[in-house]
Amino acid sequence: MSSTTPTLSANAVERARQSAEVRVFEPHKVGLPPMRRYFKDMWARRSFANELSRAEMRAAQTNTFFGRLWLVINPLLLAAVYFLLVGILSGAALTPTKFAHLLVTLFAFYFVSNCITGGATSVVKGSKLVMNQAFPRALLPMSAVRTALRRFAPTLIVTGAIMVLVHVPLGLGTLMAIPSFLITMVFGAGMAMLFGTLQVYFRDTSAFLPYFVRIWLYLSPVIWTAEDMVGKKFDLPIIKVNPLYPMFVTYNDALIMDKISAPWMWAAASGWALAAFIGGGLYFISREREFSVRL
Repeated sequence: MSSTTPTLSANAVERARQSAEVRVFEPHKVGLPPMRRYFKDMWARRSFANELSRAEMRAAQTNTFFGRLWLVINPLLLAAVYFLLVGILSGAALTPTKFAHLLVTLFAFYFVSNCITGGATSVVKGSKLVMNQAFPRALLPMSAVRTALRRFAPTLIVTGAIMVLVHVPLGLGTLMAIPSFLITMVFGAGMAMLFGTLQVYFRDTSAFLPYFVRIWLYLSPVIWTAEDMVGKKFDLPIIKVNPLYPMFVTYNDALIMDKISAPWMWAAASGWALAAFIGGGLYFISREREFSVRL
């Protein structure tokens, strides 16, 4: 009996080895793994990012009625505050159309802001997963984008109601808000990966972000419109090179004006989104093997 036992054990081990999935981590250049396999693995594990996002929402108690209601009330109150401040300081007429512009662009801005802030902390918060599990780390900032999208979804109800109340024209141009928002989402995903990497190397990034986001808000066409800046001394070049400028102009033109923006606006918005997604994605993926050491 003792002579056959090792043989049986060896056969069992061999069968288990052949039936198990073998993952081989090969050396690669410039810190980048084989990208086709990487994205295939990401797609196979997409449910992981979804469940991670759901856990984040449950932790923030946004799966309850009042939790979801606060997702709408908070930016709505901010929109009212900015609306009154802009009206008082500029002396402009507080028209319903301007309030609608402020509302829809503020909702969109906070979607981008949530992508950035959530993506910045995604890797650090998931440090135990990073150090103990083998998976594409880009799923962590992608889960932050999913969370931002879940937070943005309830605001669509308010947006629709405001558009009806102020009699915003609806037509074929309004449908262009969909590709405009998709471009903004691609940009937000790229920024989430970029700041997720920076947070690993520079832990003060999350402390700096609130000030960065606030300044970015003032430089973006949210509390002001592109038409308001024409011929004004505040019409600076830094405003035109702002990535959110063409994205929010196309989004506002579609939802509030029912028109399609100029082709160069769409080209600029798409270019910024692709640059952020490709640049931020490659930077994140090329550095992710160092995360377990840095964390």
